Amino acid sequence: MNIPDHSVWGGDKDVTVFLLHGGYGSSEYWRPQVKRLLDAGYRVVAWDTPGYGLSRLPEAPLTIELLADSFCRLVAHVGSAGNKNVILGHSMGGLIAPLVANLMPDRVGALVISATVESLGHTEFEYQQNFLAERIAPLDAGMKLRDAAPALIQKMMGPNSSGEAVDLVKRVTADTPDDTFREAIRAIVEYDGQPTLRAINAPTLCIAGEHDPVGRPDMMEALADNIPGGEYYCVKGAAHYAWAEYPDLFNAALLPFLERALKNV
Repeated sequence: MNIPDHSVWGGDKDVTVFLLHGGYGSSEYWRPQVKRLLDAGYRVVAWDTPGYGLSRLPEAPLTIELLADSFCRLVAHVGSAGNKNVILGHSMGGLIAPLVANLMPDRVGALVISATVESLGHTEFEYQQNFLAERIAPLDAGMKLRDAAPALIQKMMGPNSSGEAVDLVKRVTADTPDDTFREAIRAIVEYDGQPTLRAINAPTLCIAGEHDPVGRPDMMEALADNIPGGEYYCVKGAAHYAWAEYPDLFNAALLPFLERALKNV
């Protein structure tokens, strides 16, 4: 059984929070959020999505379904007993997480979706074109992602966002492999997540950043409306990486939600 590379912290805790990074980056950029969750009493697992960090890129074409299947194996391998597991998916990870919750509902006690869209195909044509052009056009023009990513990541930060966690995101996202990134963008474009959202039966929190050009607040609020009992929260001042830009505000929404959602788990 192939298990993607991952790190585990807080082995003596009952509830595990799994962290899924986005199309840029790896598990490494979650370090500050890992500490927050450990301090709050949770066990934490952060994975390198197949093709990212230390995880091998699959021979089969990358799809959200393939990534969800891989993540289910990880939950089965290192997750807490029963449904004492939380999945926090950011951006691309926010597409994978709901599908995992559908595939193994008896193992997921709560779900958190950060800064994503339910399906690129359901967004405005201009939004789709801009999304693809900003990410793929520089690579098609011969640039390496290491050179192209910093300018885009900066645009995905709030106007006053700064600090060590923001700097960490910028460093880690620049290390994203070019081939993996192309595969990931194709997988995102091809995936339709709407049916998955409507089938979620775990308490779910959808968190947006006020200035996010990707998981825009209006899109995230609509996403929450498609989930039975879904909750929505907007982090003021933040953009795409709210958990790094304004961690106090992000966790002021996250931690009380987890306490409410898991009280009967």
